[in-house]
Amino acid sequence: MNWRLATDADVPKIDAFLSQYIQTSMFPLANLRDFGLRGDDPRSLNIWVMGDGPRSVFAITNEGMVLAQCPDCADAELAAAIALIRGRKLFGVASEATQARRIMQLAGWEDRPATLNSDEPGFTLQLGDLVLPDTTGATLVSLGDVDRSVSEAWRESYLVEAMDFAPERAQVQAKKDIEAYKQRDSHRVLLVDDQPVAMTGFNARLPEVVQIGGVYTPPNLRGRSYARLAVALHLIEARNGGASRAVLFAASDSAARAYMGIGFKPAGHFSLILFTNPEEPA
Repeated sequence: MNWRLATDADVPKIDAFLSQYIQTSMFPLANLRDFGLRGDDPRSLNIWVMGDGPRSVFAITNEGMVLAQCPDCADAELAAAIALIRGRKLFGVASEATQARRIMQLAGWEDRPATLNSDEPGFTLQLGDLVLPDTTGATLVSLGDVDRSVSEAWRESYLVEAMDFAPERAQVQAKKDIEAYKQRDSHRVLLVDDQPVAMTGFNARLPEVVQIGGVYTPPNLRGRSYARLAVALHLIEARNGGASRAVLFAASDSAARAYMGIGFKPAGHFSLILFTNPEEPA
């Protein structure tokens, strides 16, 4: 069985296939629906499929993020997919953990320098089961309602702390990220007594499912349950907009406890690898 470059005619079947594995397919699903195949946006996709179903999907964004859903691929089949992207710039890999580690090993990328290289526990929540914390004095607002210097500083700190970015790179990336979040209206800031205390967002969003990401509380405000409150209020907003499920991946034990405190249940593992030099080819 050979890999075949997907066309627009394949998109409905690809969407249906990825939806079967939605816990670990939010990135390719959201990018496919929002930016399509072979477009100009950094997150537009090149996708190869195997089988008419298909039974496997292997994708890379224009910016070089590998997004795979290959639950039953043999090593030779995965190696053949990797060969298709040789020479392209390589930003990172985001996939179900077992698959991601096989891709890293077969591609010879295990020793490639990375700012982030982690396997994170996944969690899922039916939004009807959301547990809402005490909201006294709390308001959730759009990024545009908060001084931009605050959100950019928080994002910069997040990139350094959670993704091990060099400060200079984090400063540049934070400005780009906040601008993108404002354009997509994907992130929110929690105010308590009118003071900004935490930020949360959806790093992938479908009408029926949202994926939480980029949650941040400044160090001096941690331990007060602001993160879980911000997430819960954002999920209420998503539920009111028609979403019925949320998924996420927890970067720490404390984050996992916070999410479980509002009703999330464990659901598999996910790998996120971000390479230090994303312009270098695969």
